[in-house]
Amino acid sequence: MPISDTTRDQLQELVARYPRPRSALMPMLHLVQSLEGEVTSEGIAACAEAAGVSAAEATAVASFYTMYKRKPVGKHHIGVCTNTMCGLLGGDEVYAAVSERLGVGHDEPTADGEFWLERIECQAACTHAPVMTVDWEYMDDVTPTSAVDVIDRLARGEEVRSTRGPVIRDFRASEHSLAFPEDGLAAEGTPVDEKMLVGLRLARELGMAAPDAPVAGTTNDAGQEG
Repeated sequence: MPISDTTRDQLQELVARYPRPRSALMPMLHLVQSLEGEVTSEGIAACAEAAGVSAAEATAVASFYTMYKRKPVGKHHIGVCTNTMCGLLGGDEVYAAVSERLGVGHDEPTADGEFWLERIECQAACTHAPVMTVDWEYMDDVTPTSAVDVIDRLARGEEVRSTRGPVIRDFRASEHSLAFPEDGLAAEGTPVDEKMLVGLRLARELGMAAPDAPVAGTTNDAGQEG
């Protein structure tokens, strides 16, 4: 699909937010991915032009980061973390159950275009392991049963709310938010909960604190300059 003048204006709007045009390349790629659910060659070329880099440089970024897809993702992106903490607490079993339910493997879309499954190395949410994301929104402390239930509810068109964020929209909407975060949803849900604050609470109760940062030009107990 050709890149519209409206999208090109939005790319320039993103460029204006950064001191150097090339710094806007990642949000620009999310913007073009929000248009068709994938990063197309036309989208890469438009981003490269706006960022003042070559198409090869823009392609290198799009191919390095796994969030950018070169095939249509479909309506919902499902990510299941199987890294160390999630894997130990059942992430592999969650992935297996979701894969069986959807009938697809890693980085594959379902035949009806409703879902895309990805086995993710880390979701940066170890406190709530095992974790699954739907369109990059967290579903915490999932089990094989609860994860499949989320898939079933989405397939039926029911409302599904993320654990610590907004109601699930779709992949393209989330991609647009990654380009332009001012979506009015920042106050939705509870991004920090008691489980995430346990370590901080215990540290305060025990009177624990991080050591002061060394002042430049001073030496520490080992005689090393700070």
